[in-house]
Amino acid sequence: MQSTPFAFLPLVFALAAGALAPGAATAAKPVVHKKPAVEAPAPLAGQSAVEGGVPAIPAKAWLLMDYDSGEILASANPDEPLPPASLTKMMTSFLVEQALRSGKLKEGDLVSVSENAWCRGSSSESCMYLPLNGQATVIDILRGIVIQSGNDASKAIAEHMAGSEEGFAKLMNAEAKRLGMTHTNFVNPTGLPDPAHKSSARDLAILARAIIRDSSDYYPIYAEREFKYNGIKQGNRNALLYTDSTVDGLKTGHTQEAGYCLVTSSKRNDMRLITVILNTNSAKARADESRKLLGWGFSRFEKATPVQPGAVVTNAKVGFGKADTVAAGLGAPWTLTVPRGQKLQTSVQVKPDLEAPVAKGAVIGKVIAESNGKPVGEAPLIAQADVERAGFMLRMWQYLVK
Repeated sequence: MQSTPFAFLPLVFALAAGALAPGAATAAKPVVHKKPAVEAPAPLAGQSAVEGGVPAIPAKAWLLMDYDSGEILASANPDEPLPPASLTKMMTSFLVEQALRSGKLKEGDLVSVSENAWCRGSSSESCMYLPLNGQATVIDILRGIVIQSGNDASKAIAEHMAGSEEGFAKLMNAEAKRLGMTHTNFVNPTGLPDPAHKSSARDLAILARAIIRDSSDYYPIYAEREFKYNGIKQGNRNALLYTDSTVDGLKTGHTQEAGYCLVTSSKRNDMRLITVILNTNSAKARADESRKLLGWGFSRFEKATPVQPGAVVTNAKVGFGKADTVAAGLGAPWTLTVPRGQKLQTSVQVKPDLEAPVAKGAVIGKVIAESNGKPVGEAPLIAQADVERAGFMLRMWQYLVK
């Protein structure tokens, strides 16, 4: 996996992402051992609801998702199963976070470090540097997974929760299925190469959305730039955390097979976007292309409110009630992410043959938002009052009139 960074790496990451102006650092140049250049993938044009001007990203797959709705705003090759490298650890950390939320784990629980989990002092893979046969708390392990991308932390918590990496992979795949990740198969908790270990850009965006939505108590960890454990301070490899204050997660990944990968989330004003870049050719490229994709998304899309909160959308007819109609509207605020300047129209569908009794808050139909004759979203239509069932004689009269 990735070489392990130490305390100076935040600066390195910022430089790699083009965060510092040329000439900003004038210190003596370090000796650089050049690696063979990795050829960049051909720019991959995407599809979007916005006509024209869709980005072309040099990666094997990429995706831009609206967080609120889960809608894919632009993508290329989103469903091809590809090696996810350390993006795998998003599922590992998510399972830890959900176990903490449910009480199955506690932050102070001690996790033992087996010989299998131990990194053996290696600098050739991402490590938290847990001591062999030592112990660490669950919350430190979680930070080691998210911030330092520790293989040792991932293996140790897998063994703690499921007895083995194989057992934990079963938990990972079960959760992936529950979330609707249909092009994913996990073999281990780290993302170390295995021919059967795959995921897609769409699936990883689904997972990122679940982390932000369901792990709100722990999501701030994904924005932390560094973490010190066992006397070693290491920096987060997500370069955008150092260059864009609106970015607050999520995870990097890299192996020779997977290339350089990045899942990012950014919130500007009331809109949050998620990007996925799979298999580009450098750490700088994955940061630059993610930055470009976020900039394009925030410039091309905006939030729209089809119906104002509290508004009565319609007065729905009710059969056999003490009232003939019931006011109906939305049960919660409703916003959609749409191309900038797009005009929305709404229509209402009420359940056919709606009859009393109707309880306040009951779903009695739906509101549909359309643009240019195409549906772009819908929301439940909610009864705003109770309607009691009429007495026998009144019901008979209504039946005869009807």
